[in-house]
Amino acid sequence: MSEHELRVSKIRDGTVIDHVEGGQALNVLAILGIDGSEGFGVSVGMNVPSDRLGRKDIVKVEERELSQSEVDVLSLIAPEATINIVRDFEVVEKNRVTRPDSVTGVLSCPNRNCITNANEPVDTRFDVVADGVRCDYCSTILRADIADHIDV
Repeated sequence: MSEHELRVSKIRDGTVIDHVEGGQALNVLAILGIDGSEGFGVSVGMNVPSDRLGRKDIVKVEERELSQSEVDVLSLIAPEATINIVRDFEVVEKNRVTRPDSVTGVLSCPNRNCITNANEPVDTRFDVVADGVRCDYCSTILRADIADHIDV
């Protein structure tokens, strides 16, 4: 296969999530709530060569654009990702994800003694810090295992 051959075909309309760290594509699909029953065309490339990342994943979702809250959660597990909006086979918008200052209601706290795990009517809230996220209630820090605690 030459460098210029496409591994996955272009999409007419939808979103391409590129430059996802290798091995995270399935977590991206989970964040987006995509399990195949929605009827969207979905293409996934995993561990494909990348000049910038070494290895990367790519997710293409036809007929769907992401909300800002979905992009915010994606930024936690794919801080180098780019979000490309495609219309009529052309990229009309291209943005790099930016990590928000905080996320609410999308992660579960691993601290079983945290108030968010006590059946109280409170949403989880995490501050985004340099090396992960910190629970706003109990200060527990999540680092490498953020994807395991996504609760959307």
